[in-house]
Formats: sequence, C-alpha cells, structure tokens
Amino acid sequence: MSRAEAVRAARGFEPPEYPYARLARLADVAARHEGGMVDLSVGTPCDAPPSAVVTALGNSGSERGYPSSVGSEAMRQEAARWMGRRFAVSVDARNVAACVGTKEFVASAAWFLRLRDPTRDTVIAPAVAYPTYAMGAQLAGCNVVRVDESRDGGIDLRSVPDELSARAVMVWLNSPSNPTGRLTDLHVAATWGRAHGVPVFSDECYAEFTWDRPRPSTVLQAGPEGVVAVHSLSKRSNMAGTRVGFYAGDAELVGYLSALRQHAGLMVPGPVQAAAVAALEDDEHVLAQRQRYLHRLERLCSLLCEGGLDAHLPAGGFYLWVPVPGWASDAAGHDLRSGAWVLAEALAETAGVLVSPGDLYGDAGAGFVRVAAVQPDERIELVGERLSRSAHPHLGGEARKRRKSGAQVSRSARSGARSARAAQVRHPSGSL
Repeated sequence: MSRAEAVRAARGFEPPEYPYARLARLADVAARHEGGMVDLSVGTPCDAPPSAVVTALGNSGSERGYPSSVGSEAMRQEAARWMGRRFAVSVDARNVAACVGTKEFVASAAWFLRLRDPTRDTVIAPAVAYPTYAMGAQLAGCNVVRVDESRDGGIDLRSVPDELSARAVMVWLNSPSNPTGRLTDLHVAATWGRAHGVPVFSDECYAEFTWDRPRPSTVLQAGPEGVVAVHSLSKRSNMAGTRVGFYAGDAELVGYLSALRQHAGLMVPGPVQAAAVAALEDDEHVLAQRQRYLHRLERLCSLLCEGGLDAHLPAGGFYLWVPVPGWASDAAGHDLRSGAWVLAEALAETAGVLVSPGDLYGDAGAGFVRVAAVQPDERIELVGERLSRSAHPHLGGEARKRRKSGAQVSRSARSGARSARAAQVRHPSGSL
C-alpha cells in the first residue's frame, strides 16, 4: 500500500463527489447562450403546487409543537385512502409512515435494516438506477449487487445467485425507472423476495406518470408481506421543496423503521404534513400534471429526433433515455462513458441545454444521456430553435437536412403510440 493509500485508509470514509456536481463545467458552457441555460439535467419540478397545498402550509397551526415522526393520523389515513383509490389496494393506515422526502429514506434504509441483522451485508439494486440506492448501501457498509434489466424491463432477480441473496439486507426496485423509464413486474419481484427471505423495497415516486399501462402499479398489489412501497409528493404534486413522502407495507418492517427513525429525530414538519394531506386529497391536479409531462416528453422527443438523435418515449416517468450516437462514441475513442459526456457537451454547446450523462446512474448507463422534461414549454421550444440554427455536423440544422426523410418515417410510426398515451392521460383507469 502506498503512503497516499495508507493515509486515505486511516481517514476512513470520505464522501465522493456529488454526481450532479460533475455537470458544473457543462452548465457554464450552456449558460453562454443568449437566454441562458435550459436545465434538463435534474428532475426538479417547474410547475406550481396546488393552491390548497400552499394554503395548508400557512394555516395548519402546527408550527409550535414537535410533529409526529411516524406522521400525523390525518396524513397516514389520507395516504392509505389515496393508495386505495389509485392502486385498488387496501392499506392499513397503521402500516403507513412519513419520511422527510424519499431521498433520505432511500439513503438510510439499508443502514437501519443492517442494524436489525448485521450478518447481512449486501444491497441488491438495478444496474442503471438513481445513485442514492448505491450510496445508501455504501453508508451502511454494504456491498452493492447491480442487477441488469430483463428483456421485458425491470430488474432480473432470477440472475442473482443464492449465495448473494442469502446475504441481502434488501432489494431496491424503481418502477417506472429513473432513468430508463422502463416498468418492472412488481408481483414477480415480491414473490422472489418472499421466496428468498429478502425485503423488497419499491420506489414508486413516478407511478403517477405511467404511460404504457392502463393503471399504475404498486408492489402492495402483491400483498404487504415482506414488501414496502415508497412514495413521494415531490413529483406528483410539485412539492420537492417541502421534503415529504411516505412508506407503507409490511407491518413489522414499517414498525421497525418508524421506531428507529423516531429515535433518530427524523420528522416531517407539521405544516408540511398538513400540506401533504391537502395534496393527497386532490386528484385533479395530478391529471393536469400528467398532461403537462406527456406533452413535454412528446415535444422534446420530436425536437431531439429532428436534431439527429434517436429518442423514444418512455413507458413511464418524465425522462428521455437517449442512446449515444456513433459519432459521439467515435469522438471519444469508442469509450461509451466518455461518449455520453461528448454528447452532453455537444448539446450544451449547440443548444444551451444541460442533460445528464448516463454513467451518473451506473456504468451500465454509459451509452445514454438522460433528458428531463421539467422545463416550461417556452424553454423547451428554445432548445428546438437553437438546434435548428446549429451548424454542428451531427446535431441540429445540418443533421435535420440529412435525416429529414428518416425522421418523417419515425414520427409517423410514433403517432399511434402518442394517440394511445394521450387517451390514457385523459381517461386513466382508476380514480384520478
């Protein structure tokens, strides 16, 4: 061991660079455009929350006292009612608990579960996924087993060897997936978890934005035993700044985690819990948000295809998972991870748009970039205008001329799918 390695070992854990901090240089490049940068890198909502949410934040009268760590009775009951309406499942409100935004729950769950059984030292997660699953495992001192998606989409748990599943403290699922937009068969995953004695945690914060199925899915549709569904109000209700979510499912798991979290002082502020009740009571604003995101996805998909990229609409979520084209891979010397950064830099230079290279979500995502449909329509149109004026040999105006006929065919092939998706947004199955 070198002296530098010995010094690092003696220091213990050092936080790695935050994934999105790596985009700072590209953000500077994109910001040079007149009109500034169009930030499509992070899934931060740009739309306002419902007015009832804002009213509840200011009028709850709950500012003086400490809030309940597990969540107020009103919030837990309303979360259970919402799950019943949206997913047609019966959830006991006693098995629902609040969390301070779902990111902190994702980051801490493996740590808390390992305290329950220190002999288990492994977290199973998708190979391409939200980075916090892996960071949560690292904070817990666990190994991460990254599992590829199956051909049908979703994590292929059948490929996990028995010797690894025997050491697993938990499995993370994410459907619809961030970043790929694919859907997982949650019933199959729940069955696997029960057969192997591994708790299955299903991150369902994009469930309201399911496009390719008539009804969104929850792991609780397979029953609550051994599973926990995790939900956020950040996406469905544009409440990312309030930091509130909840988890529900197996009585023993929810009870253990909520008790430990109470000792740790993890509490959603009382006014925020009141706002969550207001958001969960109202389904109409979610329908409107679905329509906004589908429109933005379709427009971005069209603009990127016209600009020379092979974009496709996702099965769920509000991200486009765009393959790195050959010219970007070639420019990077056939290093696909670098190819994603080549493409991201080209988009920043030509269109003033910031996107996320796929390797931020795991090495298996290195051949893609993620594009978030989270800017107002006029900002998305600005991306199209800039691309149309671009002299880049592979992106924008020049590329459009060469690909015009192919793009026409591609748009025609997608029109039927768009019509079907639009019909589902207007008339989704289940109450909305």
